[in-house]
Amino acid sequence: MQKLKGNWSVDETVKTSAGSVAAGRTGQGPDLVLAHGWPWSSFSWHRIIPALSKQHRVHWYDMPGYGQSEKGAAQRSSLDVQGEIFAEMLEHWNLSRPSVVAHDFGGATTLRAHLLQGRDFAKYVLMNVVAMRPWGSDFFDHVGRHVDAFTGLPPHIHRAVVEAYIQGALVNEIDQGDFTKLVAPWLSEEGRRSFYRQFALADERYTAEIEPMFGDIRCPVKVLWGEDDPWIPLERGKALHERIPQASFQALPGVGHMPQLEAADRVLEVLVEFLRDDDTV
Repeated sequence: MQKLKGNWSVDETVKTSAGSVAAGRTGQGPDLVLAHGWPWSSFSWHRIIPALSKQHRVHWYDMPGYGQSEKGAAQRSSLDVQGEIFAEMLEHWNLSRPSVVAHDFGGATTLRAHLLQGRDFAKYVLMNVVAMRPWGSDFFDHVGRHVDAFTGLPPHIHRAVVEAYIQGALVNEIDQGDFTKLVAPWLSEEGRRSFYRQFALADERYTAEIEPMFGDIRCPVKVLWGEDDPWIPLERGKALHERIPQASFQALPGVGHMPQLEAADRVLEVLVEFLRDDDTV
């Protein structure tokens, strides 16, 4: 894997209707927003931000309940709320028509903002996204039904659960420092509560609501898929592509659920080509 060092940071705090959100931005050019998924944070983009920021003003944030954003005990952070917060962040940044790259839950989040909240995008990349039913593994369902039992795990066992869960998304080794930083937000007391709460809040109705609307997407779309994804199979990406008439599709052989960390250089090649001249679309 190419070692692309990032200038990622979340040095901005934004008050939203779902609590305080940690955010960052860098670069000059047409606006581009990066939307992470579960159980990640905006850190997951840090290897591709430097190259993207040479041609774009790149924006990112940690979703409520994730990363360095607020993780309140009763915080609203289900996918319907995440769609609302994405729209709020576009307002905060005064972005009327940015390009968007979404990963995992970032897919459902941004699709809801576009299709239900009326937010316009210039170009749109959907990478190994949660967008269509069914989603969630047997373990995912089990934890959602027994949140209290998991929340009470001793810290060392909780760490092992988080590490095993994250490792299960990968088919390639990633930098050990990257892996550690993916795990870290979930190890504090509030992080542990939030980690298991996300399982309980998961509900397929939030994708069922938008699935009939995929043909109404109002911009060019690229569906990009790590074809060996252990969590969301390649067939799901192809099915999503078929439902979006104007979409193009590209698979990344030998890549799992985290292309931006497993194959950053290959992802960048695709993004740079697809996003070229996005201010003129």
